[in-house]
Amino acid sequence: MSDDDHTFESTDAGASHTFPQQAGEIRKGSHLMIKGRPCKCIEVSTSKTGKHGHAKAHIVALDIFTGKKYEDLCPTSHNLDVPFVKRTEYQLLTADGDTGEVSLLTESGETKDDLNLPTVVKVGEPTEDDKKVTAEILESVEKGTDIFVIVQAACGEEKIIQTKTTSG
Repeated sequence: MSDDDHTFESTDAGASHTFPQQAGEIRKGSHLMIKGRPCKCIEVSTSKTGKHGHAKAHIVALDIFTGKKYEDLCPTSHNLDVPFVKRTEYQLLTADGDTGEVSLLTESGETKDDLNLPTVVKVGEPTEDDKKVTAEILESVEKGTDIFVIVQAACGEEKIIQTKTTSG
C-alpha cells in the first residue's frame, strides 16, 4: 500500500455555516451567532473605551428560529460568527394540520417533504408569528388556493417563516 492512499470521511463540501465579522460592525437587523444559535440583532449599543482599552458592544438579538431573546457583551474589535442565512420560496402542495407535515414543490419540480408547520417546534413554544403563518397555510389548503411559503435556512436548520399568495 502506497503513502498516497487517503481516506476522507467527510460528505459535505467543507463550507462553513458561519463567517467572522467584527463586533463593532454588527448593526440592527444583521445576523450573528450567540451561544451557538443563529440570531437577528434587534439592538446594539457601544460603550467608550475604558481604562483597559477596549470599547464594548452590547448586542440584544432574537433567535431566528425560536424567537428567544439573547444578549451578548464583547469588545468591538473582536470577531463574532455570522451565520449564512438563506431564504427560499417554495410552492405549497399539501399541509396536514394534525401531523404538522408539509409538502413543498422546489423550482426544479421535485417535492420537499422534510419540513413541518411552524407550530411544530422542537424546543419551547411556537411564537405568535408561527401560529399566524400556520393558520394562513391551513386556510389556503382548505380553500384550495395556491400559496407560496418562504423558508429560512441557517446552520443546518430550516423553518417556514412567511406565506405569500399568488395573485391571479
